[in-house]
Amino acid sequence: MSEVGSPRKPRLLHLIDVLALRRSIVGVLVVVLLVDLGERMGERFLPIYLYALGGGALSVGLLNGLDNLLSALYSFPGGYLADRIGSKRSLIVFNLVAIIGFLIVVAFPSWQAVICGAVLFISWSAISAPAMLTLIAKVLPQSKRTMGVSLHSLVRRVPMAVGPLLGGAFIAAWGEKQGVRMAFVVAAVMAALAIPIQQILIHEDHKPSATASGSGSLRSHPWALVKAMPPSLRSLLVSDILIRFCEQIPYAFVVIWCMKTPALVHPVTAPQFGLLTTIEMATAVLIYIPVAYFADRAAKKPFVVVTFVFFALFPLALFYCRSFWWLVPAFMLRGLKEFGEPTRKALILDLSAEEQKGAMFGTYYLVRDVIVSLAAFGGAFLWRIGPATNLAAAVLFGVAGTAWFALRGRDQ
Repeated sequence: MSEVGSPRKPRLLHLIDVLALRRSIVGVLVVVLLVDLGERMGERFLPIYLYALGGGALSVGLLNGLDNLLSALYSFPGGYLADRIGSKRSLIVFNLVAIIGFLIVVAFPSWQAVICGAVLFISWSAISAPAMLTLIAKVLPQSKRTMGVSLHSLVRRVPMAVGPLLGGAFIAAWGEKQGVRMAFVVAAVMAALAIPIQQILIHEDHKPSATASGSGSLRSHPWALVKAMPPSLRSLLVSDILIRFCEQIPYAFVVIWCMKTPALVHPVTAPQFGLLTTIEMATAVLIYIPVAYFADRAAKKPFVVVTFVFFALFPLALFYCRSFWWLVPAFMLRGLKEFGEPTRKALILDLSAEEQKGAMFGTYYLVRDVIVSLAAFGGAFLWRIGPATNLAAAVLFGVAGTAWFALRGRDQ
């Protein structure tokens, strides 16, 4: 028995080492699975829930706009708190805040309460990401950090794929109102369960940095970093903003198009929409690592251009879909927008000065997401004019963003 089993252990240990699966990393991944899965069960169907509560298109636009704006604004306090009290403790705070948001949605069935609760949980990923990535950087040596960050990104897509599927089943069982509320009950339970698990698995000896303890100061600030951006990075930022306008103008209304619009001969059910989201995420996961592997060995610009083309094509494809089976390839196309996303992030770092890569990366996302939040708000007004107007505007922004980067973008 020992002779048969002995080769397996070294192989298993080798696999664990290759995947950088330290105990604290496993803790982070479990927290992502539990909290994100709970959130995605109900969050993807919030536009339908807001409509059921009488909120209308403007409430959906407000929700989507807040998601973009808060994702930008929460990153800084998330990182600041992680520096002040440590990643392990800050994750407890973030989980408790999300639980309060979930319970507000459960306790108060009104669209105004849903917006208030969403402020607390809808950007959990954004506020927790700095703490998680800081912990990964502390736990892993430099040669393993890319794998650690990649695992974090991949695991995040599991809840994106499975959560809507489960949420759709809840709606099928209990209806649009009660089904969404039940999904958020489960979300609160899963977030609460994540707290003791992360305390057991995650190990951290927190030592406040000089900046966090007040004995140092920030070397720069966002406005100074914006002015210091090289022209090539500014070109990428402009094109990325245009592409995100293309994505966010119809983003919150995709579920309404699929489930409520008269344009579809047979509008899809909640479980079917969950399946479409699963297909989208599965497509993204399958191409994520292979494309990143080849992009590291070739020029990055073509990969980014192709990614932007996929962004631009999705709203056009969506407009011509008239049944569930036509929506399947459309959502596969949507999943292909991940084709060059890791490459785009790597390009941001390539185009940043060596001593300012982290700060420039954060500033890039702050500027992009604050501006793009306007697109999310504006999408509601375009939808009120007509779904076709909303989707056509998205396509135009997608074409503009792709053309800008194709003409002005650079690799380095």
